[in-house]
Amino acid sequence: MLNQSSFTLVNPQNGNLAFKLFSFEDNFAFDHLQRNNYYSLIWIKEGSGKLRADFAEYDFISNSLCAFAPYQPFMVQSDKQLKGVAINFHPDFFCIIKHHNEVACNGVLFNNVYDPPITLIDTSASQTLQMVVDQMTIEMQNPALAQYELLVSYLKIFLITASRLKTEQQPSNKVLAEGDKEPFILQILKDIIERDYKTKHSPSDYANTLNISPKALAKITKKHFNRTLSEMISERIIIEAKRELYLTNKTVKEIAWQLGYEDEYYFSRFFKTNADVSPQLYRETVGFNRGAS
Repeated sequence: MLNQSSFTLVNPQNGNLAFKLFSFEDNFAFDHLQRNNYYSLIWIKEGSGKLRADFAEYDFISNSLCAFAPYQPFMVQSDKQLKGVAINFHPDFFCIIKHHNEVACNGVLFNNVYDPPITLIDTSASQTLQMVVDQMTIEMQNPALAQYELLVSYLKIFLITASRLKTEQQPSNKVLAEGDKEPFILQILKDIIERDYKTKHSPSDYANTLNISPKALAKITKKHFNRTLSEMISERIIIEAKRELYLTNKTVKEIAWQLGYEDEYYFSRFFKTNADVSPQLYRETVGFNRGAS
């Protein structure tokens, strides 16, 4: 690695961050609640501790990659010195939803309601990711023709490598192999959330569909997903709302109606409670008005 440890590209149109690569040897950058308007990839090479993300808390160990979508709340807590590399990029720089067919990380690394936002990096992937980071560092230190295109290519390799690894490690795949009753309920639950989240917002709706008591379903959900069913439903609705704000010029009222909310103002309050910003501010800082080009 080169001596300089932090490199930033700024969007010349508005002066905001477009892409940033930096190394860290402490926890000061992540020891307080973050809600950024860009994607964050935090590769913790050394150290362990707890990660708070959305409504849940997770343990992490050395060689963990944490991935967060815009405005997703997170905080890293550790009593030990952390060492690693972080990559931040705004959707204006690279939009993972628009380019889903190229990198397939949306719903895997990012915007994944059902699995922890942590991927364990094995030796082979570590070598690949480090090579990509080294190439990014060289390009940032010595910018030349087509810098944006080259950095995006490196970023794609990073995202694809991590997404493949995360897919192999998804806890849902592992529990399904155990053969007990609960994992099959969980798989059906995931399927019906994906099918019905626009029309069914209450946990009792899903308990009725599964023919299980709300209390029993809540216990299973908390055990396997580390958060309540209500929180999971809310997260799934917010992810879809963000996607619509991100990619379309639909009004907030249209998006609210599409997601099963007749009252636009109630939906806006619901969105702000869960995303910490209003739908309009999210669109202005992340979505269609800025990233449509």
